[in-house]
Amino acid sequence: MIEKFNKIKLLPWPLIGVILIIAGLGILMLYSAANGNLHPWAFKQLLRLFVGLILMVIVALIDMRTWIASAYFFYAATLALLVFVELLGFVGMGAQRWIDLYIFNLQPSELMRLALLLALGRYFYTADSKEMRNWRFLVPPVIMIVLPVALVCRQPDLGTALLLMMGATSILFVSGIHWGYFLGVSCTALASAPVLWSFLHTYQKNRILNFLTPERDPMRTGYHVVQSKIALGSGEVTGKGFLKGTQSHLNFLPEKQTDFIFTMYGEEFGFLGCIFLIALYCIWLLGSLEIALNCKHRFGQLLGVGITLSFFVYVFVNIAMVMGLLPVVGIPLPFFSYGGTALITLLISQGVLFSVHIHTKSRGHRLF
Repeated sequence: MIEKFNKIKLLPWPLIGVILIIAGLGILMLYSAANGNLHPWAFKQLLRLFVGLILMVIVALIDMRTWIASAYFFYAATLALLVFVELLGFVGMGAQRWIDLYIFNLQPSELMRLALLLALGRYFYTADSKEMRNWRFLVPPVIMIVLPVALVCRQPDLGTALLLMMGATSILFVSGIHWGYFLGVSCTALASAPVLWSFLHTYQKNRILNFLTPERDPMRTGYHVVQSKIALGSGEVTGKGFLKGTQSHLNFLPEKQTDFIFTMYGEEFGFLGCIFLIALYCIWLLGSLEIALNCKHRFGQLLGVGITLSFFVYVFVNIAMVMGLLPVVGIPLPFFSYGGTALITLLISQGVLFSVHIHTKSRGHRLF
């Protein structure tokens, strides 16, 4: 019991405070999205945040050796859930991504983000430079990446599939794989772009075309981006005020509680409010990166960098998407957007990162 208490004291409480501020602002925006009502979003998000924080602390107290031992099992179990979604998954909003557990809908693709990082970290943490130079050594991790990415693409959920690939790529890069492999894969991807285009769904093609020319169909396929830009711009420097956003409250802004919640926040709190929120995310990401880089254990370092970079991609892609700087993809803003599985998975991932932190602190290394 004393040991558990000592570990709790080692948690990076300033970083947890930043997460709570971000989540609190998100709940305020969900309250605003419902026109000053806790239902249907803010109250549920508050409950999920409470559950997620408890899980985060529990996960943080787990010894890092346990994560090493269970990494492959967690990956295999999550992959089985993705197969189950493919066969018997719950269909919602035109996609088959969820498992109906009656109490809530589970989205296994969110769990796979952490499971894949754990499995890849486990695979590479004992590898030496000689093995890294052998292309056969890279076959198993490539298979580990391709299987879940292919299943997620079939749901279809291109945004999460890209997140999986980017998170996995960060682990491959940090592990010390020769840059030539990355160059070869990049050239192959560019050369095969015309072939990949033919496999995209119509709505995915429209999203890319609308990114290139947002005004080509402003009332249909380009509606999301056009309305998002209008709402962000109307916030000006200081915003219209809490509960006073016109584009969102008059329902011009779609998905205001999930993917486009940053736009609603920008409309009500303006440019200064957006800078403040982005600064909070920068503090969170830099603190997480410090935990990863200061870890002397290779598995912890690989896992920490992978988790932190996947966090960064989440934030960057969502904010760039609502500003029209990237094509629209279904990626929520961490701790801010409404969504049960995404919020809890993010907090569990943060708990794993804190487990790395506690492992490092308990061995006398300086950390956050």
